[in-house]
Amino acid sequence: MACEWCSSTKVERVTGSVFWEIPDGTRAIEITETPTLSCPECLMVYQSELIIKEIEDQLFLIDCKKIGKVITYKELMAIPRLLKKNYFDFSS
Repeated sequence: MACEWCSSTKVERVTGSVFWEIPDGTRAIEITETPTLSCPECLMVYQSELIIKEIEDQLFLIDCKKIGKVITYKELMAIPRLLKKNYFDFSS
C-alpha cells in the first residue's frame, strides 16, 4: 500500500479519532477507534476512501439523534440502518 499523499510504501494501519458532521448539518460527532492510515514520511494521517464512504453511508442511513457526542467506529457501524442502502449514492 502506498501513501495517497507522497506515495511512500511505509504507510501504517492505526486507529484514531475523527470528527464528522452529521448529514443534517446540526452538529459534529467524534468517532473514536476509526481505521486510519499514517505515513511516517510525510506525517499525513488519513482515512481510506472505503472507510470514508462507510462512515458517510452509515450516518446517512441511521437515526443520528440516537448518537451522543462520542461513539466508537464499531459502535457506529453496528447501529441498525433505517434503509438497506444509500439510494442517493450514484457513484457505483
